[in-house]
Amino acid sequence: MNRRRSSNKARKNSFIVEAKRKFYRGIILFALSLLTIVFLFGDHGVYQLYKIKSQRKATQKRIEVLKTEREILENEKNRLETDLDYIERLAREKYRMAKNGEKIFKVIPKQTKK
Repeated sequence: MNRRRSSNKARKNSFIVEAKRKFYRGIILFALSLLTIVFLFGDHGVYQLYKIKSQRKATQKRIEVLKTEREILENEKNRLETDLDYIERLAREKYRMAKNGEKIFKVIPKQTKK
């Protein structure tokens, strides 16, 4: 009878030990899952870092475009301030101005019948 009691106690103890192991494994697995989710999708996670890097690239490209545009506009400004031939050409092309004695001909495109 003692053997039966000791074997029953041993079975109960082994069952309790196994249950505790499963419980601790579950807690560890849950904690690791939670840490992985936070690492990937948290405020300072990998996904957020990827978004910030892509925004930074887009901003850098925009800065380069604006720098180029600024250079073009500065060149245009300098030409308008100093180059009289350029000013004259713009006046003739944009505003259809002419020098004294010049004749301006307006070309009207021929309309096609539909």
